[in-house]
Amino acid sequence: MKKLKIIELASVLAGPSVGQFFAELGAEVIKVESPKTGGDVTRSWLFKGEKINGTVSAYFTSVNWGKKSLAIDLNNKEERAMVYQLIKGADIVIASYKPGDAEKLGVDYKTLKEINPALIYGQITGYGLDNSKVGYDAVIQAESGYMSINGELGANPLKMPVALIDVLAGHQLKEALLVALIEQMESGQGKFVQVALIDAAVSALVNQGANWLVGQNQPKSMGNIHPNIAPYGELFITKDERQLLLAVGNDKQFLKLCSVLGINEINRFSTNQERVANRNELNQMISDKIQLWTSGELTEILAEQQVPAGLVTTVNEALEHGEPHWFLKAGSLTGLRSFAASGFDRLSLSPPPQLGQHNHEILSDLD
Repeated sequence: MKKLKIIELASVLAGPSVGQFFAELGAEVIKVESPKTGGDVTRSWLFKGEKINGTVSAYFTSVNWGKKSLAIDLNNKEERAMVYQLIKGADIVIASYKPGDAEKLGVDYKTLKEINPALIYGQITGYGLDNSKVGYDAVIQAESGYMSINGELGANPLKMPVALIDVLAGHQLKEALLVALIEQMESGQGKFVQVALIDAAVSALVNQGANWLVGQNQPKSMGNIHPNIAPYGELFITKDERQLLLAVGNDKQFLKLCSVLGINEINRFSTNQERVANRNELNQMISDKIQLWTSGELTEILAEQQVPAGLVTTVNEALEHGEPHWFLKAGSLTGLRSFAASGFDRLSLSPPPQLGQHNHEILSDLD
């Protein structure tokens, strides 16, 4: 089967995450970057005290494994012509320009499909094709309702510590491109697909959005508490002062929890609706029991009884005890795979490229 060839005209997180996804599945991904601006802006996004590896920052490594970097100025007609030559043999273009910018650079879908009619072109925007407003994850979190429902009860709105809207938009674009590839098998035609960050954000409001649309219940920040389920998300302190989170999703699990903890007064809490209505009293009763257990003992028996629970863990603890298939490795560098599904070959990937690292290799192959 022919290896897919991807031209990535995208930067930051959403678009590049799609490029790494295809690289992890064996595609050739060529990342086109401007040498005048220092390439993908995340090459310069350093955490405090970070020692950069050439032009590769820690942030840049999060979604740029397995790619080749072509540093080229699309504003230069001669250099842009080289990209056009690459487009002739490409299957997919991934772009993340503001509406109108791709046209100015001559790499919009209308222009490129004249070169390659079978080309599939996927674009990430902030607010759609008719709105040139710059779309950044944090702003979208504010505007789509996420910040208003994130954080402790009564506290200021809180941004999520991961650019989750970018991640969601990347997943949406992967799906769109894969559907376009399936359609192409039948039609032989290319296609333009587009995902806006704001659309990806709103589509992922799921039950919080439904609570308003169906029941006119205004979602609000509630800390770890779930508006529809109890006890779900609450933290309890164990005897050895570890924080334990419970995620009891049904009556059967609740009865098992009560059996483990030795709780007998369950008549007022026999249904989820009653548990939500009497949450405070329920939580106090559970808290009194959990503080009698050490974290190791309790998590072990809850797991045996299939009661969903877990200890609050730091990022480094989670990664240090992680599964081998989570990671990408190249020399001393370690990264995270973006594609988590099993059933596929776990390919080894080259490390995230230095800016322009593959210019000679790529350009020497052009006619």
